[in-house]
Amino acid sequence: MYSPEHNRVDEQEARDFVAAAAAGTLITVGADGTPDATFVPVLWEGDRVLAHLARAGEQWSRAVDGSQALLVVQGPHRYITPSWYASKREHGRVVPTWNYSAVQLRGTVQLHDDAAWTLDMVTRLTQAHESPRERPWAVDDAPAKWVDGRLRAIVGIEIAVESVQARAKWSQDKDAADRAGVLEGLAGEGDEESADRVRRGRL
Repeated sequence: MYSPEHNRVDEQEARDFVAAAAAGTLITVGADGTPDATFVPVLWEGDRVLAHLARAGEQWSRAVDGSQALLVVQGPHRYITPSWYASKREHGRVVPTWNYSAVQLRGTVQLHDDAAWTLDMVTRLTQAHESPRERPWAVDDAPAKWVDGRLRAIVGIEIAVESVQARAKWSQDKDAADRAGVLEGLAGEGDEESADRVRRGRL
């Protein structure tokens, strides 16, 4: 992912962003070179990402153990019209662009067709989402036999993360007048989420 210096963020911010998004698009490649993609919930712990795929789907059976995988976590994004720029009125040398937040994790994939592994993984995934709740639900709240049946319907995925790329493209390359115009335009359209990212220049 192309990311100029002014759009780059550090790994901790990327980790926080992935934790908040909690899901992304997992892309793997089959032995025939054809890519497969599925939107999955994820947990990034240390140097690995944990996820799972439906056994009824094809991606898990086509993915090759030890092959490269790509996880794309996309955040807010927004079309930016050049009509908002002060520089349009000054010289007109402006074009539309797209602002966005994105993190890409690359690494080798390992399949886990093992009930104990997948139970541990879904338990940790559940805890990550349920712990902030006043009355958190736990996997063992459900009948064990039923949970066992659900586990047989999924296959665990583990990615050993080898590279992290993150880009927060929120008009950082524009001067103060053009950024002010973008903020005014976003406010006029009620998009406070995008406006906040333009102000902060962060994911």
